[in-house]
Amino acid sequence: MKKIGFKEYLFIVPVVLLIAFFSLWPVIQSFTYTFFDYRLNDQQKAGLYLNERFNYELFDETQLYLHLFLDEDKKSVTDPQLQLEIEEFLTNLDELTTQFEGREGVQKISEEEKEKIVSLSTEAKAIISTINESFETPNKDNLPLIAEDMENSIIGSNFIGLEGYKTALTDQRLGTALVNTLVFTIVSVFLELILGLLLAMIMNKAIMGQGLIRTTSLIPWAIPTAVAALMWSYLYDGSSGIIAHFFEMFGLIGDSRDLLLSEGGAMVSTILADVWKTTPYMALLLLAGLQNIPKSLYEAASIDGANRIQSFFQVTLPLLKPSILVALLFRTLDAFRVFDLIYVLTGGGPGGATETLSIYGYKAMFAQTNFGYGSVIVMIMFVCVAIIAIIYVKFLGANLMEKN
Repeated sequence: MKKIGFKEYLFIVPVVLLIAFFSLWPVIQSFTYTFFDYRLNDQQKAGLYLNERFNYELFDETQLYLHLFLDEDKKSVTDPQLQLEIEEFLTNLDELTTQFEGREGVQKISEEEKEKIVSLSTEAKAIISTINESFETPNKDNLPLIAEDMENSIIGSNFIGLEGYKTALTDQRLGTALVNTLVFTIVSVFLELILGLLLAMIMNKAIMGQGLIRTTSLIPWAIPTAVAALMWSYLYDGSSGIIAHFFEMFGLIGDSRDLLLSEGGAMVSTILADVWKTTPYMALLLLAGLQNIPKSLYEAASIDGANRIQSFFQVTLPLLKPSILVALLFRTLDAFRVFDLIYVLTGGGPGGATETLSIYGYKAMFAQTNFGYGSVIVMIMFVCVAIIAIIYVKFLGANLMEKN
């Protein structure tokens, strides 16, 4: 047996790099975010800060307005001593501003510089408080807020360690989203397996128009999920949707307008739409397994006196088990990560009744711009998907070993 050399390993380098860049790096980045209170809508937390930092741009803007407003309010101050204090403060502020000149963005700051900023901020608050108590000035309401921003330029560390995961353990909304995800996944995949198996057996029959039947059955799967969700939203519409009216006609719901507005109705609606779209995909995977079963086995079973039902349970199901496990693995992982169908159809409503982990994670990261906690939700989802994959692969591997 020829030993694999270094040159042969070079052929897999591009694949390893692609996997590392497109798969591993996003996971590592998301995992890093989970240890920080990372919020884009908060200047104090709009980055990953292990140590204390200083926002030079915010300080520059703050000192500019503080200088302008104090110069304006100084004209209303009649106390010579207070005027002198204002002048000394503005001189010190100008010196510090000159010291920071040329620095941009958020950078580290020395302890000495931090002490100067805190000292100036305290001095500014004291002077402004004295001015406001004794005189009526044009910027009486604005100056205290600007003085606060000077100290807010010092950005503390937003490293929180495992606090995000601790919060997730007590987050009722996260628990509800996990339950919704499991219900959607289990029910939809179960129905798709039953219907997909029936459809696969029909497509496997040598009947007239077999090609047309196979092509037609794949149309729902070929339609983009967002388009399919929009189509179903029209069908579910309480005022003009034909499906909603059928449900009302058969007594499944009291009022067609409540289909997407009730918790149970919304979940059933999303599951029905998903089953309609992805059953053909399940059937396609099972059809490949059915076509690998030799016809001679059915002939032998028939000679032994087995009827069609017995042949199905004694021949078809045992030999189809590897294909079923593969199909279940793909569909379970896909259903657990469902996003676009529910996002377009219900948006996670009503009242979070159809909010899955992916929908909740999206809302946390992009609606609330809370990338820290949103990444925690994503990592929990990643762990759940990994557990599902391990369980399926374990059963699949055991089944293949038994088969061999």
